[in-house]
Amino acid sequence: MSDSRREIRWVGSSLEDLRRLPEEVRREVGLALFQAQRGEKPASAKPMEGFKGAKVLKIVEDHDGNTYRVVYTVKFQEVVYVLHCFQKKSKSGIATPKRDVELIRARFRSVQQIESEQKKWQK
Repeated sequence: MSDSRREIRWVGSSLEDLRRLPEEVRREVGLALFQAQRGEKPASAKPMEGFKGAKVLKIVEDHDGNTYRVVYTVKFQEVVYVLHCFQKKSKSGIATPKRDVELIRARFRSVQQIESEQKKWQK
């Protein structure tokens, strides 16, 4: 556990989407993201399927019969990027809906490009 914290950066509409979630869910997600900033793995965080080695995790919170997910990555040393926040509405079991997975992939690719460009400028 470290006293230093990684910066949080919100990708796309993820911050606005988080603000629409119920207060209890926001509180739990906030705690989990704080733990991620400190380099810890929150108990509510699980690896996101289909992102091998990318350190993409999902926070899963249940509230009033609904399931909410917040997806973030800790792949980059100094930043926690929040990629997507949503209420899971899929009728197909526990799988993340395809359109949400596609959005997460697109946002992750944009973050990778940003990080790559920043490395070029730091040289």
